[in-house]
Amino acid sequence: MLKSIDDKVFTKIKKAKGGSLFFIDDFLQFGSAKAVGKALERLVEREQLNRVARGIYCRLEKDPILGFVKPDLDRIAQAIAKRDKARIVPTGVLALNALGLSTQIPMNVVYLTDGSARKVEIGKRKITFKKTSPKSLATIGTISTLVIQALKEIGKEEVTENDEKLILKQLMKEEKSRLEHDIRFAPEWIRIILRKAL
Repeated sequence: MLKSIDDKVFTKIKKAKGGSLFFIDDFLQFGSAKAVGKALERLVEREQLNRVARGIYCRLEKDPILGFVKPDLDRIAQAIAKRDKARIVPTGVLALNALGLSTQIPMNVVYLTDGSARKVEIGKRKITFKKTSPKSLATIGTISTLVIQALKEIGKEEVTENDEKLILKQLMKEEKSRLEHDIRFAPEWIRIILRKAL
C-alpha cells in the first residue's frame, strides 16, 4: 500500500527530537507545497503536531513536570534564519536578558538581519526582523555581539558600574580572538568597555 503524504510527513516528524521546528519546505520531497501544507494542517487537527505560527510547525517537547513546552522565540527566530540562510543578531531587551542584565522577558523581540525584513506573529508575541547593513552583522563572537547590542540599548550615559562589571564578567567567556575581531565594529564608547576585557 502506498504511504500517504500525511504518513510520510509524520514519519519524518517522529524521527526528529522533541522541540524540532518544521517548515513546509522541509517536506517538499513528498509532494507540492499545497499538498504538504494540507497534510501538516491535518496533523495539527489530530494533535500530532503543533502550529507555532503561519507556516511554522513544531513537535512539542514534553517536560516530565510542565508537560508540553513550546519553543521560545529565539529558537523560532534561529530556525527561520537557518531556513532563509540569513544572519541574525538579537537586539534591545533580548540582548540584555541573554546577558543577565535584565530579568524582563520581552513580549516582542527584534533581530537585525541580512535576510528579508518581516514580522512573525507567535500567538500574542511577535518576532521582528529588521534589515541592516552588513557591518552590523560582521561580529563573530556570540557574547561580544550581545554585549555590543545590549550597550547600545542601555545608552552611553546610562551604563552603570554594575552593568559594566556584569558585562566584563560575561566577556571573560568570549574567545579572545573573536573579541579582538568584534571590537572594530563597535562605537568608540563601547570599544573602551570591550578593551577592558582584554
